[in-house]
Amino acid sequence: MSTEHTYTSAILWTGNRGEGTRTYRGYDRTWEIRTPRKPVVSCSNDPLLGGDPALHNPEDLLLSALASCHMLWYLHLASNAGIAVTAYEDAPEAVGETERSGAGRFLRATLRPKITVPAGTNLTKADAIHHEIHKVCYIARSVNFPVSFEASYLEG
Repeated sequence: MSTEHTYTSAILWTGNRGEGTRTYRGYDRTWEIRTPRKPVVSCSNDPLLGGDPALHNPEDLLLSALASCHMLWYLHLASNAGIAVTAYEDAPEAVGETERSGAGRFLRATLRPKITVPAGTNLTKADAIHHEIHKVCYIARSVNFPVSFEASYLEG
């Protein structure tokens, strides 16, 4: 039996320079994500589309959510398997395409976790965990593009 969950967020457009969307170049593509009881996240459009490169964009957020979900499930499943993870970092990369119409999509994503485990850890067993994550990760199960991983391990 499954259960449904509800997630909420508030999106507040902050890009009105005074005349709203009267002209295409007359407004900013900025907004805030306001989730109850959490810090505000300031966002902008992708810099390729004129957004502020100093702010998060939807593509950054989706890739970060995907990598974060993978990490959390990896830590959980590693703990269940008796594998002690002492450090975990990732530098994920996604490839997208934009059509002439401006429509875009992700084509694929690659996660590149660097995982530190104690010396003598069974690295084959540690690596096998990644293959189980897409069966359970909320975000990975929700995206419609392939996600691969290239994990590396440090013993220490």
